[in-house]
Amino acid sequence: MKERLILFTIVFGLGVFIYIFQSYFNTVLGLAFLCACMFIYAMISSLAYKLKTRQLSKYPQIINPDFKPFVSVLIPAHNEESVITSTVENILAMDYENFEVIVIDDRSTDNTASIIKDLEQKYDKVTALIRAQDAFPGKSAVLNDALPLAKGEAILVFDADATVEPDFLSIMIPHLEPQDVGAVQARKVIRNKNQNLLTRCQNNEYTMDAHFQVCRDSVKGAVELRGNGELIKRQALESINGWNNYTIVDDLDMSTRLHIKGWDIRFCLDAVVYEEGIAYIKPLFRQRRRWLEGTIRRYLEYSGAALRSKDMSPVAKIDMVAYISEFIMPMWFLIEILVRGSKVVLKDASPHTLYSSIFIGCIIGFGFFLAARYALRRYDFMPRLDATFEALETSIYLFIIWFPLVLFICFKILFRKKDMTWGKTAHGLVLEEEASIKAFIKKELEKTKNYTKEYTEKLKQVLAEKGER
Repeated sequence: MKERLILFTIVFGLGVFIYIFQSYFNTVLGLAFLCACMFIYAMISSLAYKLKTRQLSKYPQIINPDFKPFVSVLIPAHNEESVITSTVENILAMDYENFEVIVIDDRSTDNTASIIKDLEQKYDKVTALIRAQDAFPGKSAVLNDALPLAKGEAILVFDADATVEPDFLSIMIPHLEPQDVGAVQARKVIRNKNQNLLTRCQNNEYTMDAHFQVCRDSVKGAVELRGNGELIKRQALESINGWNNYTIVDDLDMSTRLHIKGWDIRFCLDAVVYEEGIAYIKPLFRQRRRWLEGTIRRYLEYSGAALRSKDMSPVAKIDMVAYISEFIMPMWFLIEILVRGSKVVLKDASPHTLYSSIFIGCIIGFGFFLAARYALRRYDFMPRLDATFEALETSIYLFIIWFPLVLFICFKILFRKKDMTWGKTAHGLVLEEEASIKAFIKKELEKTKNYTKEYTEKLKQVLAEKGER
């Protein structure tokens, strides 16, 4: 009810503002001003990152070789029989000495539980936790159930399809040492990015996100955890009473609560966790719908606490407000179009006033393009022409997914009952496709083999008949 009330106040206030001020001012300029502020903030944070990079090249970070806390790796798994073995074995290959792996079966209906038990028997570092079928649903509840078993001073969370390099944890750990740092997030990369257009755009989106994260990190802004490849200090985790069971985005919810408590979150660009991208449009929309709903709800829920917090840094507050504007912009743009469109229909305004609003929408899309191209050039070292083309398709992809979903989620919060639908991301689809292709090839080879055998037998029969003659 609180979230609905706050959102209604924002939407109603925005609508009144636009309607009244359109009679006296050009509110398109207001939307343009909002875009300009976001652009200036992005430029400032980018410059801060460049300055930080230059300083680190002159004065490299001093790594304390004695800081090697014991780490508990938590891997929640729900119906992950196709990927869980390879994931666990990949993580066990990390070259960091002090860690354990706790694999949690979350009410699976396939063979995940038995596979996890087998892994526990096979490897000394692995502990299996099998949750009851009537256990509270959601990733947060899974992690909270596993926390009492964890012995680590730090908790590392992976998704069930994660893949990392052996030095992953060795790279991450030094960033967690400062006293005010509560968590560190690794860079995420799509493993099957070349599968199709959707997976390529998702990887480019992640590259953009990596750029925004390093910029936020450079100004000590509100860096966010991303669920997969997040390393959390146990002290920080306990200070906020663990994960929130009643959120559908455990990582973003935790990020905000850590910031409110005064903890800093760092982003580690050099540590990479690979995950499987979604190759089909329907599950992709389901995943992004959950992400956006969780994002908007946590802003609505924690906005008051964030503004009142004495522990949260002013920069983190400003940074959070800057990112909230991303979700206000689609609502502003829609209301702007509706009000101006109604005035044009009622002959209260000329059509050019409507075109000016649409022009601002094009500017928003162009902003996506510039950010994507810059990120692809800087972090993926992509050639100029390739970066331009992929940035164009990625900006269209983002606009198509992000804009309508923000409006849909706002409508849902305002008029529909809150639910805890998790919208699980399907893993192992790539492996399933590979298995399907292999099965098809095997079947065709069997057909060819049988055909060859039949043809050979017939040929022998014909030759035998000719020999008798």
